[in-house]
Amino acid sequence: MAYPVLIIGGGISGISAAVELAEAGQEVVLIEKEEYLGGNVSRFNNYFPKLCPPSCGLEINFRRIRSNPRITFYTGAGIQDISGQRDKYHIKLLLKPRLINDYCTSCGRCAEVCPHERPQMPGRLSGEKAAYIRNGLAFPMKYSIDPDVCPGEDCGKCLEVCDYQAIELDASAGELEMMAGRIIVATGWLLYDASRIENYRYSEEPDVLTNLEFEHLLAACTQDQVKLTRPSDGQKLLKIAFVQCAGSRDMNHLPYCSAVCCSTSLKHALTLDENYPDIRSEIFYIDLRLSGRNERLLTLAREKERIQLTKGKVGRILDGGKANGLVLEVEDIDAGTKRQAEFDMVVLAMGLEAAPIAVPMELNEYGFCLSEQSSGLIPAASCKRPMDVSTSVRDATASALKALQG
Repeated sequence: MAYPVLIIGGGISGISAAVELAEAGQEVVLIEKEEYLGGNVSRFNNYFPKLCPPSCGLEINFRRIRSNPRITFYTGAGIQDISGQRDKYHIKLLLKPRLINDYCTSCGRCAEVCPHERPQMPGRLSGEKAAYIRNGLAFPMKYSIDPDVCPGEDCGKCLEVCDYQAIELDASAGELEMMAGRIIVATGWLLYDASRIENYRYSEEPDVLTNLEFEHLLAACTQDQVKLTRPSDGQKLLKIAFVQCAGSRDMNHLPYCSAVCCSTSLKHALTLDENYPDIRSEIFYIDLRLSGRNERLLTLAREKERIQLTKGKVGRILDGGKANGLVLEVEDIDAGTKRQAEFDMVVLAMGLEAAPIAVPMELNEYGFCLSEQSSGLIPAASCKRPMDVSTSVRDATASALKALQG
């Protein structure tokens, strides 16, 4: 191709497509709207089927990106405009100011003195400062300052402690124009909004978490080498409930199966069984849907004494008071009864939606990209349907091959 391949989205799928193309001799430009590559996977505690940490795969790919001159990447980058056609796309990018340059040594002193906090959002740690670095496997390994939160030189505390002239509070947004021969869209997924399921009281109860929040909590405990405790009061956890199909397979929310939720909850229960012998897990499900190597997780879970699998839909979650924690009302299908059960924490296995896409794409009735696009753009991985990590990597590799074949 006369021009590079543009990849929109710097998660595990976009990264996989980029390194495969570059190692086949193709110039690649990889863009990511956040300040770091790696997407959701970089903040996982572990992922299936092998239950290995994200560094297991991402660290190798980051090294491949650093060492390959055919890959150019931009973080904090968004699409302003795409025009032209296949083989000759014209793209305008908007580059958000990072306010910290490449002199940053990741010492963290800017975050230590920063008095301002970023607002709480899904996937963001509470109490995160305006000067921050991604929790997990950060690439590039340097701090960022959120320009929407930082008051600039009116504060300037970070300027006082930085010994490397890495702070640039007066930096402004930049624009970049480029040509591309192919465009791969790998924008990934978002979690369904748990607050929309009112009977699960997610917005009211600090001990009702989404599966992604629970994943981040486990990852933080692993990194900080601290024990998992109840978010509301820091007390020891003894019983955790996992509620399957929270928002999925429901005509009032997401009518489709999100494919990865069962494997995720089984992974969480197995992680607890290995690292927290005092905690008992109970998974409430309609039916368990696993495929391929992920079926191994179900086999392992059935062998564990501290993991209980209960076929039944959770109707609602009640406040049991300080003594009883959270009370689940559930229909136990196998027992043929309705019962109430008390738990210290509830984890909602939320469904997945396609992340917003900044370019016009042809979508199916659920908002995911069609595999074939009349525009010539190539969708990859979870923007087509919910996928786990290993499936996403395979699909991204197929998308890279499709871009090369023309």
